[in-house]
Amino acid sequence: MMLSWYWPTPNGKPPLIAVLSVLVPLAVLLLTASTVDMSYNKIFYAIPRMLDFTKNLWVMPDWHYVPQLAKKMLETVEMTLLATALAILLSMPLGVLAAKNASPHPIIFRITRDLLSFIRALPELVWALVFVSALGLGPLPGIMALSLVTVGFMGKFIAESIEVVDAKAIEGLESTGCTKFQSILYAMLPQAVPDFIGSLLYILDHNLRAASILGLVGAGGIGYDMVMSMRLFNYERIGMIALSIYALVTLLDRLSDVFRQKALGGILNVH
Repeated sequence: MMLSWYWPTPNGKPPLIAVLSVLVPLAVLLLTASTVDMSYNKIFYAIPRMLDFTKNLWVMPDWHYVPQLAKKMLETVEMTLLATALAILLSMPLGVLAAKNASPHPIIFRITRDLLSFIRALPELVWALVFVSALGLGPLPGIMALSLVTVGFMGKFIAESIEVVDAKAIEGLESTGCTKFQSILYAMLPQAVPDFIGSLLYILDHNLRAASILGLVGAGGIGYDMVMSMRLFNYERIGMIALSIYALVTLLDRLSDVFRQKALGGILNVH
């Protein structure tokens, strides 16, 4: 008997293969939960302690800390924007080389894909440690770490966006005698722009949050102040830092929505 994914089935019940595809992974997760110290009792009894910690945040803010907080948040934003801008410049050519339909040779395609995978394999904190050891403490190692990891992700996003473009536009240009570079520039990249904009705005949001914790290893930003405030139980500053990060992420999210609508609307009007 052939198993089917389609529902409703002749008898009206969910298809067996769909039920098994849900139940089997759930059973495996439940049986292996102990390997990661997953304890429902521990989670349940931790809730009161989490609430107690949250209550401590409702204290009078340390207003004398506002100038330093503003300086550190500005530093975090600058790290995010510089790292993202640098990553865009590097990831565009790598993304083209990592796309099957744009790469000049299969060997170059495979080497570029493997390079991007290697860059993504290590998180920002690890790369920040590497750059801190080479460049010393400060925002510069954080910028370099953020930009490098962003290249790994943006290069992959760009390559995948190019690989799914409509081949008819490419064939039309090539039939007129255009070179490979011209077909990439005038047929592939314009079609990949909407996906690229969406990925870029997501990366900006991610980089802002990542830049907020790179201070853990001395790579600049608000992260160092946040960690030290938590270690010293300085609740007057912890709440201010958390609210500042939340406000900044929310503002970026609103600006991203506006920019996405304007940019994609302009592209649709052009087409």
